[in-house]
Amino acid sequence: MRSILLAVCLVMMLPSTSNATSEDKITLLQRNGQQNEIPLLENRFRIDYKVDEITLLFFRKPGAPAVVLVKPDGSKYYATSARKDDNLQWFDELSYDLITIKQPMAGPWQVVGSILPKSRIVVLGEVELQVEPLPALLFRGETVKITGQILNDGQPINSGLFRDVVSLHVDFISTNNSDFANFGAGTHNVAEFKDDGRGFDERPKDGVFTGEFKLTFPAGQWRPELYIETPILKRTVVQDLIEVKEPPFSYSIALAEDDFQEHQLTITLDKQIVQPETVLIQGKIYYPNNEEQMFTLDANAGLTRELAIKNYDWGRYSVELSVFGTNVNGREFMATLPTYRFEIERPIEVVPELPAPIISEAEQREIERVAKEAESMATMTLIGLIVGGNLLILLLGWLAIRVFVQKKSLLPKIKLPFLQKKPAVENEPQSNEKKELDKNGSKSDRSGEILNLSMSDD
Repeated sequence: MRSILLAVCLVMMLPSTSNATSEDKITLLQRNGQQNEIPLLENRFRIDYKVDEITLLFFRKPGAPAVVLVKPDGSKYYATSARKDDNLQWFDELSYDLITIKQPMAGPWQVVGSILPKSRIVVLGEVELQVEPLPALLFRGETVKITGQILNDGQPINSGLFRDVVSLHVDFISTNNSDFANFGAGTHNVAEFKDDGRGFDERPKDGVFTGEFKLTFPAGQWRPELYIETPILKRTVVQDLIEVKEPPFSYSIALAEDDFQEHQLTITLDKQIVQPETVLIQGKIYYPNNEEQMFTLDANAGLTRELAIKNYDWGRYSVELSVFGTNVNGREFMATLPTYRFEIERPIEVVPELPAPIISEAEQREIERVAKEAESMATMTLIGLIVGGNLLILLLGWLAIRVFVQKKSLLPKIKLPFLQKKPAVENEPQSNEKKELDKNGSKSDRSGEILNLSMSDD
């Protein structure tokens, strides 16, 4: 037979007198009709030889060091011993120690540390999680209440046993059905609850987890999973598939046609999901000038609700909506709808036209004459530009033919007389003394011929 022991360091509200009767003793758990608790007297407890595995939970003062376990033979277990012993698991947290021992030594044990007084050792049986099923009809934005309970052998644990070490987690896992909008959305952890009487939990230490969460994830098909988890155990409840629908409300806005009218927001209800006569809407309007206005729309049998919105000219308007009512399955609901926004564009200012000046006939004739002269000048200028452009094109063409086709220089050579050099006088005889070959092959000199004309000595 295998059993599990849980040592709980928990302050018990027992009478302060030493002669307390058996009726004054608070029974934490009952199993098979018998009391299943062992008092922790002076930090001592006894383990029976039939125990195959024991789990001890010691609550101590916050910040105090981990406890020390003394075995019947005098040897000790420390928090660091778990690294060397395969039969020992030790979770040293801020305010408690969670210890699991396989094949524990039978006999009297002792715990040394700053544990809380008047503790008990409680035998736990089959621990299970019991959770109420989620509603079948849900829509995005709705607030859902959920309740879970931890049972031991089918009986609730009412001592707050797991108050500081156990939380209830709620996950929504997408089915990845391509027919729904949440395809590929993965897993959404929507809530975590504790049995501490805070938040939406109704009563502390009653073994019942109560909380609320909002369906803020995309609409579609989901698989809810709820679980409790500690370092030594995990219990999971997988519920049936549910479909989260889009909010059963649609909007249409009729903008004011002038400054004296109001904008009209029409909210249409889907009677396939909600009962119109039970729907109450309230919320707040945010105007472009930062003004805020609360409003309430009472329930009636109609499928529409009309909300008048003041016309504060151009800008952005926002409307927050909270809805209370009953769905077609008879379940009351509370939902926060997505904020509705609309915007009025800023008008374009039109500049008024100036009146035409009064002109006399003489002034009109003068204006026409000046206009004709200006038109004539513009025509002459245009003609001049055209002629000049054509001449420029011809010049560029002629230059291109001269340079690239005729291979001539860009400009013709021009000889200017005043730029030529004059020959020197003294150099003329030398330049004229060019040697010429006579008939006899000798050289003749014209200067010599002139000298030969002179008279001889005879």
